Amino acid sequence: MPAPGDNRGRRENRGADKAPAKKGDTTEKVVFINRCAKVVKGGRRFSFSALIVAGDHDGSVGVGFGKANEVSEAIRKASESAKKSMEKVSLYENTIPHEVVGEFGGGRVLLRPASPGTGVIAGGGVRAVVEAAGIRDVLAKSLGSSNHANVVKATIEALKSLRRKDEIFKVRGIKGGDGKAPAAAAAQSYS
Repeated sequence: MPAPGDNRGRRENRGADKAPAKKGDTTEKVVFINRCAKVVKGGRRFSFSALIVAGDHDGSVGVGFGKANEVSEAIRKASESAKKSMEKVSLYENTIPHEVVGEFGGGRVLLRPASPGTGVIAGGGVRAVVEAAGIRDVLAKSLGSSNHANVVKATIEALKSLRRKDEIFKVRGIKGGDGKAPAAAAAQSYS
């Protein structure tokens, strides 16, 4: 029997030690570190690659990939690359405006908006990207390849293709929030 205060086997305080990040602060999350071995005359020579997601928790997110002979150097290069590649994505309150599928290479990712309080229901690379973007409620499913780089890039493609309702109305030339074109609204008022 576990000692009092021992929380083994309990899920009550998952993530309790993580303080919510402030909006505007750029945070980085290491998604994957790969060790590659090159066989040379004296044995094996190892090199490392790092995949990092950076975001400001306010709608900007980027991904970076870095390679070096040491892990710390690979992470540094990847984080610089991630900060350079940050792009703005459309959010709606704490979720996404609509359902979307993103594709990159063999990776396919489905993102669905969720009601408040649902949380981020996503795995690995998808979770890292949506949390870095500042999305708090979303349902996600990786449908294609499980390659970390392609899953992360597919998630970013999905987020980039999101459009809010007012953006779509603006493109279509619709003024009001009812979804009707100005000409159709005028025709109804005469009849």
